Amino acid sequence: MLKKRTASNILSHNLGELELRVLEALWQRPHLDAREIREILDAKGLQRRAPGLSTIQSTLERLFRKTYVDRIKQGHAYTYHASVSRGKLLGRMLGDVIQLLHDGDMETILSSFVQVASDLDDASLDDLEALIRRRKSELISVEQQGEVSDD
Repeated sequence: MLKKRTASNILSHNLGELELRVLEALWQRPHLDAREIREILDAKGLQRRAPGLSTIQSTLERLFRKTYVDRIKQGHAYTYHASVSRGKLLGRMLGDVIQLLHDGDMETILSSFVQVASDLDDASLDDLEALIRRRKSELISVEQQGEVSDD
């Protein structure tokens, strides 16, 4: 029996606000320990107190179990670095949302990407167009290499 699609089982890459803030700190400066991450979050302020050190440690442990960060033992503490890039995480999350909301029509997905790009700014729509051209060129190149090796 197929499992029913729900937000909880599709959005497996869903991260909480604090998890995202910690990842942001690690993308900007890799190889930080929990204390350093707390100091960075405290310095950013964001209209609230930084979470306590134990909360940061628990968040890092969750991110480690979810394979979003790796850690290296340094004395009595760990230093952490993101094991997933911002782009890779964004791709995973978009894939989850698409899987949850996909109605079987590719036009829905594609028109949504175009709409988001055009809502950002004119340059984003141009960037999307350039990415499509580049990807098509890569695919053609791979196909041509395959034809050469088949001969």
